[in-house]
Amino acid sequence: MTARTVLRVAAVALAAALTVAGCSDDQPGRGTQRTGQVLPGDYSGAGPGTLVAAQPLTTVDPELAGLTAISARITYVSTSGINDSHPKVTGSVFLPKGKPPEGGWRIIALANPGSGIKSDCAPSSSPSLLGLLPTVRLMVGAGYLVAITDYQGIGLDETYHPYLDSTTEGFNLIDLARATRKLVSAASTNWVAVGTGQGGQAAWAAAELATDYGGGLRPQGAVALAPTAALEWLADASAAGNLNRDQQLMLQQYLAIMPQAYPGFPIEDYRRGAARDHWDTLSACRGPAVADRTGVLDSLGPNDLGPTTPAAADALRGYLRKATLPQAPAAAPMLITPGPPDGLVPPEQTAAAVERACAMGDVIDYVQPDEADALGWITDRFNGVPAPNTCPGATPTSTTPTSTASSRSDDTDTEQSGSDSDEATSTAEQTASETETPHHQQPAPPPPADSGDAE
Repeated sequence: MTARTVLRVAAVALAAALTVAGCSDDQPGRGTQRTGQVLPGDYSGAGPGTLVAAQPLTTVDPELAGLTAISARITYVSTSGINDSHPKVTGSVFLPKGKPPEGGWRIIALANPGSGIKSDCAPSSSPSLLGLLPTVRLMVGAGYLVAITDYQGIGLDETYHPYLDSTTEGFNLIDLARATRKLVSAASTNWVAVGTGQGGQAAWAAAELATDYGGGLRPQGAVALAPTAALEWLADASAAGNLNRDQQLMLQQYLAIMPQAYPGFPIEDYRRGAARDHWDTLSACRGPAVADRTGVLDSLGPNDLGPTTPAAADALRGYLRKATLPQAPAAAPMLITPGPPDGLVPPEQTAAAVERACAMGDVIDYVQPDEADALGWITDRFNGVPAPNTCPGATPTSTTPTSTASSRSDDTDTEQSGSDSDEATSTAEQTASETETPHHQQPAPPPPADSGDAE
């Protein structure tokens, strides 16, 4: 079996593992335990990307433990795409055993695929990483330093989780990579963002945000499998009662956090019947309540979730537009696949989003799920192989998005090649984190006129 065949087999396993991730039903109290031990790391500085805490994970999978020199739960500082605040975020880091490759351990920043919206829905608190365990084993076994973000508001109960806010997710993923380098001194500045579903949205957003955010890092690419990138269609589809069960749950979780993100949001304009009667059950992600959630989902009527008036539909569309991708050119090539016809996002919506990104000059390899050699694509990006580009009118391969400069003003390193070379200094990282200004988010539409009590 050739090396490329091995990579393709591994890529199929990677895609399958990512597809089912986030569906695990770990019981409360069986979470991935941590000791009081504090791992050595660089805890200096302040602002986005700062490493706040790192502790060993003591109940990780034995097979994964045998592959890793460090398995840790970390806390780091990031940025909110809603209000520019700097909340603490949790995640996990897995360092392979052995010596780092030349240029340092190359980082895969893995985005939570959508484990829920509650603070107990964190992969870092689950023995199975809420379904991500096979993916992490595969990536660590391939020699990559792997980190998973739980996202803001998941893993810590200090704030809410701004579900499907692509800007927040992208910031969380970039800052995860920065914090990982504070824990692992031999880490490279080269990194790739990877995710599916909500995680695919995060990976895509991170690729866009990396143009101006995340000083000291060199983004090499992003893998967005079945991303929840296109969202505006949800307003009209839900108003017409045309959502499938998974799409109804996605909309419910989005609506559930809106009164916290935008005080005054009239939640009663968007829920009725079984959805309103069992609202909290629909947000469950762990324990017996998950089984109850399945029953509630089965009982939902087609019109139990969605805007009740044209004005409410217009308002929802405006909020969804803020999170919809693309919003800006990407700083690195992307591998994107659509989801299945009955998935969260209709394939034609993903295709339209890709078409818009191509028009911005992005380098995109847009392929069907069974054609995606994800791990091979990642390896090629780290090795400096020109990225495939299937955008209409594009040359077959390209190393840099055509509308994005190859260097960023907030980096001391200007090289954007695919090879591991000189690392950015920690001083440059700290300076960038203190001075960079997010560009990706748009002003949120004002809350509609109050027609119900906010929750």
